[in-house]
Amino acid sequence: MEEIWNEQTYQELLKELSNEADSKYRDFHSGLGVDKTYLLGVRTPILKKIAKRISKTNYQQFLSIVKHDTYEERLLHGLLIGYIPEPFSTIQQLLWDYIPYIDNWALCDLTVSNLHIWKKYLPEGFSFVKNCLKRKNTWYRRVGFVLLLSYYIEDDYISLIFSLCTQYQTDDYYVNMAIAWLLSICYIKQKEKTTLFLKDNSLSAWIQNKTIQKIRESNRISKIEKEELLKWKKQS
Repeated sequence: MEEIWNEQTYQELLKELSNEADSKYRDFHSGLGVDKTYLLGVRTPILKKIAKRISKTNYQQFLSIVKHDTYEERLLHGLLIGYIPEPFSTIQQLLWDYIPYIDNWALCDLTVSNLHIWKKYLPEGFSFVKNCLKRKNTWYRRVGFVLLLSYYIEDDYISLIFSLCTQYQTDDYYVNMAIAWLLSICYIKQKEKTTLFLKDNSLSAWIQNKTIQKIRESNRISKIEKEELLKWKKQS
């Protein structure tokens, strides 16, 4: 790949993506809720390799011309943010600018989980999380909750997580699913504190019960615990 990104080199990238497309994976991925009309079917490990490669070129030029016409182009943009060697403040701004291009859970979750630099800047990144949650848009809020899930489930933040889950619960399916997923992982990593929260909270019945369902699906939870969890289900 050339160092300079222009229309020619971008078209070469599109041809590469087309050559890597897997129709069976495309059908499978579309079954998970990703719009099939703009999905090529390139597997995520391949996209990560390409994104990492782009990070070693003139990635500023790439970001200026990326078209977002396909799921794969959008995901390359998101994954690239996690690989480029920039200060954390720049990474935050790039993520903020990227969120409007997110239109499904996979773009959100894969992009956020690839931001490994976030682990080094938890206090600085927490303001970003809160700013995301204050937005009423689905994907800003989901980004915020998935950031909490990916990097903040530890002693210093667990009480804040419970507070934010309560404060920013909504009627949005993808946001509430993120909250339930987040709390289920909190239970696994911070069992004692999460147990107390699940016993007494003001979560909606849907979020509470979905959280319990997701915890019970884990192989890391004993049968006795799974039965105990049923006692905390709420009436819909």
